[in-house]
Amino acid sequence: MNRSKLPMLRRISQIVFLLLFLGLLFFTSWSLFPSAGTEIHLRPPVRLFFEWDPLVALVNALAGHALYRGLIWCLVILVPTLFLGRFFCGWICPMGTLQHFVGNMPSEAKRGKQRIEANRYKRWQTGKYVVLIAGLITALFGSAAIGWLDPFSLLVRSFGLSFLPAINAAARAIFTPLEHSHIAAIKATGGTLHSILQVLVLDLRQPHYEQGLVLGILFIAILAASLRVTRLWCRAICPLGALLGAVSRWSLLGLHKDPAACDKCNRCLLHCQGGDDPIGGAPWHKAECLMCMNCVGSCPHDGLQFKFFRNEHEVASPDLGRRRTLTGVAAGAAIVPLMRANTGLGKSRHERLLRPPGSLDEPEFLSRCIRCGECMKACPNIALHPTLDQAGIEGLWSPTLVPRIGYCEPSCVLCSEVCPTGAIWQITPREKGWVVGVGAQQQNQPIRLGTAFYDRGRCLPWAMATECIVCEEWCPVSPKAIYVEEAQVIDSAGNTKTLKQPRVDPSRCVGCGACEYACPLQEHPAVYVTSIGESRSPSSQILLNRK
Repeated sequence: MNRSKLPMLRRISQIVFLLLFLGLLFFTSWSLFPSAGTEIHLRPPVRLFFEWDPLVALVNALAGHALYRGLIWCLVILVPTLFLGRFFCGWICPMGTLQHFVGNMPSEAKRGKQRIEANRYKRWQTGKYVVLIAGLITALFGSAAIGWLDPFSLLVRSFGLSFLPAINAAARAIFTPLEHSHIAAIKATGGTLHSILQVLVLDLRQPHYEQGLVLGILFIAILAASLRVTRLWCRAICPLGALLGAVSRWSLLGLHKDPAACDKCNRCLLHCQGGDDPIGGAPWHKAECLMCMNCVGSCPHDGLQFKFFRNEHEVASPDLGRRRTLTGVAAGAAIVPLMRANTGLGKSRHERLLRPPGSLDEPEFLSRCIRCGECMKACPNIALHPTLDQAGIEGLWSPTLVPRIGYCEPSCVLCSEVCPTGAIWQITPREKGWVVGVGAQQQNQPIRLGTAFYDRGRCLPWAMATECIVCEEWCPVSPKAIYVEEAQVIDSAGNTKTLKQPRVDPSRCVGCGACEYACPLQEHPAVYVTSIGESRSPSSQILLNRK
C-alpha cells in the first residue's frame, strides 16, 4: 500500500468511530426508542465505548474487586496494542479525533518554527503517567475518581449534559418561529426540517442539567488548549492514553528511520500529533506515538516507515523517572483520605443526596462510579443530575435525583441498564417493585430511594386552608404512599371548612419524587424527599423491622 494513503485511511477511521460514538450517545434516550407496554428499555449498545475502555476495566477491578459485565471487551483494544502500539488513540478514540481536528486549525501560537518546536518531545508529556499512577492508587483505596479524566466519561458528560441540550434549545429557537409563520411555504419547510432533525438528533423533550454550562466551558477550554499545543490533552493529561502508552512498550510495530534519506526538512515534525520525535537523528519515543501516520505520509524521501520488531533507535518505555513515579504514588495515597475527611459517607452526608434505583451503598457506589453521565442522559424524566457538593469532593459529578426537575419513572430502570461499571446494579422493573403487575410488592420490598416529608408551614391545606391534593394524585405507588384525612379548619374569614390534608405513610413511600415534582408551590415545595429510608443504606432506616 502507498504509505501516503495511510493518513487518509486514518482520517476515515476517525470519522467512522466519531460518528459511531455520537450515534450511540444520541440513542441513549428512551424517547428515540419507545418500548411497547409499561416497561422501558434501550435497544442500542450505548455502553460500547466504555466496554472497550481498558482504563475503566482496570479501575473497576482494583476499586470494586471484581470486573463488571461487559468490561472484558477491553481486550479488543488492549491485545492489539501489544502488537500495534497506541493505534486506539490515533485511529479510534473520539476525544483524540476532536483534539486532532482542533489542533490542525490555524493558530498564531503554532506557525513555522514554533509549530515544529511544539511538536518535539517534551518532558511534561510524562504528566499523564503521573495522573495514571495517582488514579490507580486511588482505585486501590476504593475510589473511581479517575473517571473525571477518562476520555469517554469526559465526552458523555460534556456532550450529553451540555452541548446536546444546547443544540436542542437552539433548534427550538430557530424552528418554532418558522413553524408559526403566516407564510405557508416557510411554515411547511420549518416543520419538515424540525421533524427530520427530531428523528435524527434532537430530543422530543428540552433537557437541561445542573452544571451543564460549567461542563461545557471546561470541555471547550480543553479543546482550545490544542490551538496552542497539539493534542495537549492526549499528550499531557489523558490517563487512558498513558495506560495504552505503557502497554505499547511491548508492541512489535515500530518506526524505522533511514538516516541517509533524511535531509532535516522537518515535515514529519510539522504534522506530528504525539510529540514522539519522528525526525532523524533523535530517538523515537514509542509510548508517545499515536500511530497517526502523518510523518510517514509527509516524508518526501520515504525515509520513514513502520515495521514489525524492535528498532534500536527507540525509547520503548515512558521516560518517567523515580521522582515522578513517587509523586504519582504519594498523590494517589493522599487524595482519597483528603477527599473523604469532610465528606461524610455515613449519616452526615447530604440529606438530599438521592441516588438512582439499584445504586450500591455510598462507599461501594463511589468505588465504581466513573462520573460518566450515561445514567443522566438516559433518564426519560431528566431527573438525574451531576452533584456539586451533595456527595463531597469525591462524589463530584456523580448522579443524584433532583425531584424538583424530574421524578423517577416507576417502570424505568434505564440508569441501571446503561451504567457501565455496576455502580448502579442492573435491576428489572420487577426487582424495582414500584408498579402493580410488574413488581411483586406483596412478596418483596420495593427499592426505596428515600422518604417524602411535609413542611406543614407551607402546605396549602395545612397552612392556608386551601384545597390541594396534587401530591396524592401524582403518587404512583399502589397502595398510595400519600393519603389524605379530612379535617375541619377555619379560614381567614372565620368560616369552617372541610379540607383533605395529605400525609405520608413511610412504609409505602419509595422516594420517587413525583410528589415534590408536582407540588404547585414554585419556590420551595411543601413536600420534599430526603435519603432517609433508602434501601441501600442500613444506617438510614427510620422504621423498625417488625417480625
